[in-house]
Amino acid sequence: QLRLVESGGGLVQPGGSLTLSCTASGGTLDGHAIGWFRQAPGNEREGVACIASVRGGKMYANSVKDRFTISRDGARNTVYLQMSSLKPEDTAVYYCAAVQSRQSMCAIMDLHYGNWGQGTQVTVSS
Repeated sequence: QLRLVESGGGLVQPGGSLTLSCTASGGTLDGHAIGWFRQAPGNEREGVACIASVRGGKMYANSVKDRFTISRDGARNTVYLQMSSLKPEDTAVYYCAAVQSRQSMCAIMDLHYGNWGQGTQVTVSS
């Protein structure tokens, strides 16, 4: 059973940067599309970014485009979310999720994903 663990969250000032990690155990992330999602209190969960298993195709939510970068390291069985120019509205619990896929495209729709981590809190505040 693939198990995902997020790390790297914390408190950061507006305009700052953080890098989140999603590390898998119990299996390989090869052959999986990986998505990052977030949920703020009182809000529905929203897709942030995803990376496909083939050719590393990526997709970003408009709200994070040009500020966030998703990448994967097969050797470390880890997917990263580099976040820069952070805003208070980026405050949320961030989750990574995986779905088996052999495609070069991915979607940031949570219903597509079956394996979820427990989340890591990101707080952007001065």
